Amino acid sequence: MLTWQVAADGPLRRLDERGGRALADSVLPGAAAELFADLGNMPVAVPVLAAAVAFTALRAYRAGAFRWWLAPLAALAAMVAVPLLVVPLKLAVDRAGPPGADGSGYYPSGHTATATVAYGAAVLLLLPLLSAAARRALVVCCVLVNAGVGVGLVRSGYHWPLDVAASWCLGGILLWAVRVLLARYGRGPDPG
Repeated sequence: MLTWQVAADGPLRRLDERGGRALADSVLPGAAAELFADLGNMPVAVPVLAAAVAFTALRAYRAGAFRWWLAPLAALAAMVAVPLLVVPLKLAVDRAGPPGADGSGYYPSGHTATATVAYGAAVLLLLPLLSAAARRALVVCCVLVNAGVGVGLVRSGYHWPLDVAASWCLGGILLWAVRVLLARYGRGPDPG
């Protein structure tokens, strides 16, 4: 529905652009917005995922875990899927950026999708290793960082809010697929 509204210049798109201009002109600190927007850069987000992949793969391999490679591989596959899905959508929708942004191709936000999948997949890899309290804290931290990335991108004038929301949806679908794959195939064979 978001893509349809953006591509068809629907009422949600007009509301989106008004809201985006209001946030970009808001009193939120610009330096903090830039910092959070930068957390969506591939050179920042992907190494976080790579560290989680290396740590969990090595730990599972050393423990002799069944299909020790599946969770790290699924997380990496989700990350590889980001540009494979985002770039064609950017080309198809060809949305202009906020005022001051050059060109088109802003929908969906690649930075938001990168952050959502990289940090989200890292969390999915680490959750089984943590206590319940640590799991909750890590999930909350991941959500807050991703919210900061989205707000930072809009506040800095790099994206419209719907660009960010669409990437959260796309990232959520990829993370859901990782979770389902691991729930179905990541456990060892049934004894007996």
